[in-house]
Amino acid sequence: MQLNDKLENLKQLLQEMGTVAIGFSGGVDSSFLAAAAQRVLGDNAVAVTAYSETLPDAERQEAIDVAKQIGIRHVLLHSSELVSDDFVANTAERCYFCKKKRFSDLKKWADEEQVAWVLEGSNADDKSDYRPGMRAIDELTGVRSPLLEAGLTKAEIRVLSKEWGVPTWNKPSAACLSSRVAYGLPITAERLKQIELAEAVIKQFCAGQVRVRHHDQLARIEVSPEDIPVLAAPDKAALISRELRKLGFMYVTLDLSGYRTGSMNAVLDLPDKQ
Repeated sequence: MQLNDKLENLKQLLQEMGTVAIGFSGGVDSSFLAAAAQRVLGDNAVAVTAYSETLPDAERQEAIDVAKQIGIRHVLLHSSELVSDDFVANTAERCYFCKKKRFSDLKKWADEEQVAWVLEGSNADDKSDYRPGMRAIDELTGVRSPLLEAGLTKAEIRVLSKEWGVPTWNKPSAACLSSRVAYGLPITAERLKQIELAEAVIKQFCAGQVRVRHHDQLARIEVSPEDIPVLAAPDKAALISRELRKLGFMYVTLDLSGYRTGSMNAVLDLPDKQ
């Protein structure tokens, strides 16, 4: 199917829904979806950012700024996954419990505001990835994934976002702070704040992707390959090690494989296609 046809399908889907609340992170997908909904539905579309300890403060502010640039009404809704023992246990199903809690809260808010549909930003590429959170969406009534339904891929969303002037068109992929915590290690507000502050230290020296993976006493740093020599320089390495130890890490390591999405999933027994 041609890109223009996919875009028309998306517009038709949105038009048929009437009133929508977009689960809005300020990332590439949810920002494009919000921009499309605002174009099609105007004041009948609202972007809702569900925030908790898993969302860095800087990303919450980015969501506020992006919504303003898009011109869509924006609401902040507190929704903490840490009240769920299943989420805190941090099993391979963590994202399922997170998504179920977050979008249940979004749906409750939408019902109170008489908004017909809650939308989330999964795209067509997500069908081939390990995404237990998508199962949670399938189980909820009144929640849809229109980008996926329209068949739009991440690359196509970036192309359309650039054409429309959506500021996130070239934004790097992001994930919540809990995705940095090693499976089996309980997720706590303290560990999430450790990760947020540790990544802020690293980002002073790197322009590309940055992840600090939390393995209890050990911090494993992943950055874009071109940034590895920067962090490995003796002066930078000593400074980073010192700052991360102040945050409570006993050991600080630099992963020579560099940043790779979903690296924590390497310990899982996933099908070959994953």
